[in-house]
Amino acid sequence: MLSIVILGTGNLAKHLFNAFAKTDGAQVVQVVGRNRDQLNWFSEKTAISDDFFSILEADIYLIAVKDDAIAEVSQALSHKKGVVAHTSGAVPLNAIAAERKGVFYPLQTFTEGKIMDFKPIPLCIESNRDEDILILKRLANCLSDNVKQIDSDQRKKLHLAAVFVNNFTNYLFGVGEEICLDNQLSFDLLKPLIKETAEKVQSMSPKLAQTGPARRGDQKSMQEHLKLLKNKNQIALYTLCSEAIENAYEKEL
Repeated sequence: MLSIVILGTGNLAKHLFNAFAKTDGAQVVQVVGRNRDQLNWFSEKTAISDDFFSILEADIYLIAVKDDAIAEVSQALSHKKGVVAHTSGAVPLNAIAAERKGVFYPLQTFTEGKIMDFKPIPLCIESNRDEDILILKRLANCLSDNVKQIDSDQRKKLHLAAVFVNNFTNYLFGVGEEICLDNQLSFDLLKPLIKETAEKVQSMSPKLAQTGPARRGDQKSMQEHLKLLKNKNQIALYTLCSEAIENAYEKEL
C-alpha cells in the first residue's frame, strides 16, 4: 500500500483525502497545513500537523495548495525520499524543489461538499524519472480509470482549454441566470438546454454541434438581442462571441 502525505487543507485536499479513503491501494498517513481550523476537518481521520518540520515519511507527497505557494511548500520536502508531486494544471514540473518530482493533476472542477466519483476523471501525471512515473501511475490507478501521462507544456495548454470549457462557460451560465432573474424568469427553464448542450459534445465535435443566430448569420436576430441588453459587459460579450462564431463559419454562411 502506498503511503501519502497531503500538503494543503483546501477543497482539493479534502476531495483527494475522501477519494483515497475509499481505496485499498493507498493511505493518507498525514495532512499538513498552516490553517489550523481547516486541519481540524482531518483530525479524526488521520495525523495532522501545522509544523512543516514534522512531516512524516511517505511514498508520495501531494502538494494541494495555491499555485503560487507550490514552490515554497516543496522546499520543506526537498530532503524527503518519496516522490513530491503537485496537483496543479498550470505549474511546471520543475517548480518543485526536490530530486524526485512529479505532477498528479486531476482534470476536474471540485465543489466543496459535493461527492465526486474519481473513476472517470482524467488524472494527468508527469515525472522526471521513469520509476517515479510508475509510482504515480500506480497511485492514479487507485482512483481513476483514465490516467494519462502528459508533459508540462501539454498540461499547461490542457489547463487553458479547461478554463474555456469550464470557467468561461460557467460565467456565461451566470449571465444567462442574471438575464432571467432581471425579467422574472426562472433559470430552471434553461437547464434542459444546458444539459443537452453538454451531452451533445460527448458524441460529436463542438464545431459540428454549434447552432444559434451567429452560426446561421442571422443579423436581424442578433441586432434585436443587442437592443435588449443594457449591461455594457453583456453587450461586449454578445458581440465578441457572435463575431467569433461568424468568423469560424464564414465559409459556410
